[in-house]
Amino acid sequence: MVSVVLIGTGNVATQLFDTFLAYNTINVVQVVGRSKKSLAHFATKTETTEALETIKKADVYIISVSDDAIQPLAKQLVHLNGLVVHTSGSVPVTALSEVRNYGVFYPLQTFTKGKKLNFRTIPICLETSKNEDLKILHFIAETISDVVYDISTEQRQSLHLAAVFVNNFTNYMYRIGQEICEENKVSFEILKPLIQETALKINALTPLEAQTGPAMRNDIQTMQAHLEQLTSKNNQKIYKLLSESIQKKI
Repeated sequence: MVSVVLIGTGNVATQLFDTFLAYNTINVVQVVGRSKKSLAHFATKTETTEALETIKKADVYIISVSDDAIQPLAKQLVHLNGLVVHTSGSVPVTALSEVRNYGVFYPLQTFTKGKKLNFRTIPICLETSKNEDLKILHFIAETISDVVYDISTEQRQSLHLAAVFVNNFTNYMYRIGQEICEENKVSFEILKPLIQETALKINALTPLEAQTGPAMRNDIQTMQAHLEQLTSKNNQKIYKLLSESIQKKI
């Protein structure tokens, strides 16, 4: 059995905690948080603390906090003998270099409060400062997921950048689409089958092969009509930029 201390109480920490509880080979011995309120979800199921001075001994310490807080936090963990890892996609592994043994345990997925996920399908990217530490991370990762990769900091940061485009920016396009629907008293629900089909297509096609639309067809009249329909100058700029980018890739 591997003992784990979770440091952080946000979406990722909560999802990891709930997932770990389903396996008797991973024992979350403690959760560290800023306040009793933030620890309420965990307090009935394991030991909790607000003070790093009372952190328990464990095999692995998983830091799941905001990116900017990782390195300052690591400086307070230099006395730990266990493996200290963070869950960030963009922070280099060397941000933890002041501790004895360190690495990265990065689940590549979008985490939203209250939305339960199936970790078996979530890719988990691993990196450690020492090769011998990979074994214990692989044990934890392969216990909860069927998709595990050894990834360098540079590769992980590239994946995180790509993820911003395919997830965060794409979701913002959904938001614009919803606003257009609301302005014109049309249900956004009508677009959901299209959204789902677009996502499913890349299982069989490359994104380039799956690209459709007026910019792909160079349909100038339709694009001009769309620009005239848009009431937001910002959305007009986005439409122009994306259409021009698509045409350059044809």
